[in-house]
Amino acid sequence: MKKPQWITVAVAVVIVAAIYRFGPTIPPKKPVAAIENQAHSEDDGHDHGPVKSSITIDTILLMAKKQLNTEQVVRLNTLENSISRGDVKDQQLKVFHQLSHFWGDSARIFEPYAWYEAEAARLENSEKTLTFAAHLFLDNLQMDRDPELVKWKALQAKDLFERSLKINPDNDSAKVGLGACYLFGNIAAAPMVGIAKIKEVTDKDSTNIYAQMTLAKGSLYSGQYDKAISRLETVHRLQPDNVETVLMLADVCERTGKKDKAISWYGESLKYITRADARKEIEKRIEELKK
Repeated sequence: MKKPQWITVAVAVVIVAAIYRFGPTIPPKKPVAAIENQAHSEDDGHDHGPVKSSITIDTILLMAKKQLNTEQVVRLNTLENSISRGDVKDQQLKVFHQLSHFWGDSARIFEPYAWYEAEAARLENSEKTLTFAAHLFLDNLQMDRDPELVKWKALQAKDLFERSLKINPDNDSAKVGLGACYLFGNIAAAPMVGIAKIKEVTDKDSTNIYAQMTLAKGSLYSGQYDKAISRLETVHRLQPDNVETVLMLADVCERTGKKDKAISWYGESLKYITRADARKEIEKRIEELKK
């Protein structure tokens, strides 16, 4: 499924989409995904079911390390050597967190940062840490354009959500997240696998914003624009100040030729956007649509 490039009103919409759709993420120095030619079958010691990714954490770390300077390499080697000496759970947790902070704060490369957050979560095995790490992967993969790297991230998120649901089977957010892994992660032949999991939540609670938004994004991904608009309008009724929803409605209306509605939604978004540069770009887009 080809992802439509929605939310594209120059700088303004990119800024707002990044803030409201994906949350804060750690920008990589450059894509780690140029590793497909070196990749081999995924085997990270965790049961991900029959679906595999051609990318492994070993190849990801190998390519990420090539982006480090000498001082960073020395620091990383010290931390990595500490893992084998940390035979006590608390010691291992400490090192995993140190490694995640190194990759996140010093190297600023997302994939190994998220990996070590996930390893710490798996070791700690708490619902909170597992879902946090799962959402790191899930949110980031929706910005990725490399299909194999998307799949690898989706498999990590899937594993983490499944572990969280073993602890608390009633966690609707984790259920929706698990469905989103199938929907956006290239890990199932049919996206209906993911949709069915999310609909379990909306059938029980039609006011679940996260579930409705995820289904709306799924409709956009698959080009079902009318269905996406319907779900986004539902979210807007439930949460009128959700600027992400308003911008998505503006964009999809524009793309489907509904100029008057697009203008109206872009105008609505200005109620919630305070950044001068973002407001300027949206106002410019409104004027262009009025011509």
